[in-house]
Amino acid sequence: MQRIAVDMDEVMADTLGELLARYSREQNTSLTKQDIQGKWLWQVLPPQEIALIDSYLLSDDFFEDIPVIAGSQDVLLRMSRRYEIFIATAAMAFPSSFGSKYRWLRHHYDFLSPQNFVFCGDKSILHADFLIDDMPRNLAAFRGEGILFTAPHNVDTPGYRRVDTWQDVDAMFLG
Repeated sequence: MQRIAVDMDEVMADTLGELLARYSREQNTSLTKQDIQGKWLWQVLPPQEIALIDSYLLSDDFFEDIPVIAGSQDVLLRMSRRYEIFIATAAMAFPSSFGSKYRWLRHHYDFLSPQNFVFCGDKSILHADFLIDDMPRNLAAFRGEGILFTAPHNVDTPGYRRVDTWQDVDAMFLG
């Protein structure tokens, strides 16, 4: 059985969407994903407001409130019948995220075994056939085949097989 590692943030969880929603509410603005195409959030915000974004990410409950990316639950459920699925999420940059990320995964993906949740920093340690991730640096260090999940910050990144939606993941692995 082939093994697929799947990133959480920006692949299963709309982390950027939640960041933008909180920021827009607090700053009375309407910053959208379209506004930051081809850039990182820190590249478009005034420097004094980056600390506000960091405060969201460092809060104990931020990762429990993130919306699920459409299609991920259904496709991962069906993939789990054919593949060994591991969720590999970077939790070391925000150590307070561990508990809320774990609870989020258990709540939204209760069909996946928590034994297959990998909380890590450097994803080069993963041993899988595929890694679906939005971060090109994680794919570059990965030994299997990296699949780039489209996000605003990576729209201009070449060199990887790319999926834009979970329907694309479905076609690639279940089609």
